[in-house]
Amino acid sequence: AGKAFQALHDINPLRLDFIRQRVALQDCAVVDVGCGGGILTEALAAAGARVTGIDLGREALAAAEAHRRKSDLTITYRRIDAESLADQSPATFEVVVCMELLEHVPQPPSLVHACARLVKPGGHVFFATLNRTPLARLLAIFMAEGLLRIVPPGTHQYDRFITPRELASWAGASGLTAGDFHGMLYLPFLRHSTLIRNTAVNYLAHFRKGGVP
Repeated sequence: AGKAFQALHDINPLRLDFIRQRVALQDCAVVDVGCGGGILTEALAAAGARVTGIDLGREALAAAEAHRRKSDLTITYRRIDAESLADQSPATFEVVVCMELLEHVPQPPSLVHACARLVKPGGHVFFATLNRTPLARLLAIFMAEGLLRIVPPGTHQYDRFITPRELASWAGASGLTAGDFHGMLYLPFLRHSTLIRNTAVNYLAHFRKGGVP
């Protein structure tokens, strides 16, 4: 898992920049859905946001909480799924981020809908996921899992990958408006990541919730 964390650390500044270019994070209420060990959660908090991180993984949350105590950042971690939080606290957050989670859940449209319910009218929702293309299969599964062992074998299932069109369709059905899609290129040997127009492998997406804040 060390290499997987390394990859997350390497792409984290890029994700944060993608969000910051579209939202002023200072004093902004943000929820990080599927926060894992809190790498992006902490970066959002350090950028001035008031962040809630949610995940179902006990170990990941424990690690995130231990790290938070050392960093002294204002973050609330909760063991809850997005659907349950949306039932408890609808339209609570100005920004919802959901990174590298859609391709792992049994019902991705339900998760997209929950993210839409969590955000206030006029708010922002960000996703990162993997496109269902032969190139993504080659790079994310054959290369990253098989050859390079950046992520543990079996992490990704190709048929769970999501095309931008599918994501845009689920988002639209949930009241989120026109997406802004950018591809992400990660070069593990150089530990370098960059945004590209091509969304054939990994991509980031930004939506707005309809209505006036």
